[in-house]
Amino acid sequence: MRRDELTRYLDGLLEPARYRDYCPNGLQVEGRAEVRRVVLGVSASQALIDAAIARDADAIIVHHGWFWRGEDGRVTGVRKTRLQSLLRHDISLFGYHLPLDAHPELGNNAQLAARLGMVAEGRFGDQDLGWIGQLPATVTVNDFAARIATELGRAPLVIGDSARPLRRIAWCSGGAQGFFEPALALGVDAFLSGEISEPQVLLARESGVAYLAAGHHATERFGVQALADHLGAACGLACELVDIDNPV
Repeated sequence: MRRDELTRYLDGLLEPARYRDYCPNGLQVEGRAEVRRVVLGVSASQALIDAAIARDADAIIVHHGWFWRGEDGRVTGVRKTRLQSLLRHDISLFGYHLPLDAHPELGNNAQLAARLGMVAEGRFGDQDLGWIGQLPATVTVNDFAARIATELGRAPLVIGDSARPLRRIAWCSGGAQGFFEPALALGVDAFLSGEISEPQVLLARESGVAYLAAGHHATERFGVQALADHLGAACGLACELVDIDNPV
């Protein structure tokens, strides 16, 4: 598959133009013209680049790419080493941030719902990035936390009454703690995200609504996996997810 053809396909599938984002989405670093083997991962780290080089990949696709708004734009130190590795081996880098959170089938939030048994009913928050729905049956917060630990491979931080019955839930992957207050206004029993900050602890305690913080990386692994499976089936590319562990 030609690199430019893959770019058009990904942009058509994930629709980055729909989102106001903090980084450029799509092709971020141009590599060789022909793409046969693709490595996918959550973040464009040196470890992921090294894994792609070892696998003789033609392209890397990530959720967290480069060139974030507000960053120092100088290509020095770690940034130089990463970019130099890609250019030396002629590997393309594609990054899709909010588009890979929000996609209705392949996105992180859709994939979280599928794995945790949450039935989506609607969207909320900025750019409709937050999801809201229900569990098929009422469980306790503690039972739901155990399910998260099993599916994500790490126990979530739980703020709130672990014995509280849980049915109506809102969620948003990654660093979406700012969506908690809008979720409270929707009358949910709990909110699930990747991260939590000090103000949300107080809101959870005072509102009685449980907050489950399951890890930024852990809640955003499934979108790239779904995308890898999709590209393999739809485009005939050899796609491999390489999960570089991140405890945050």
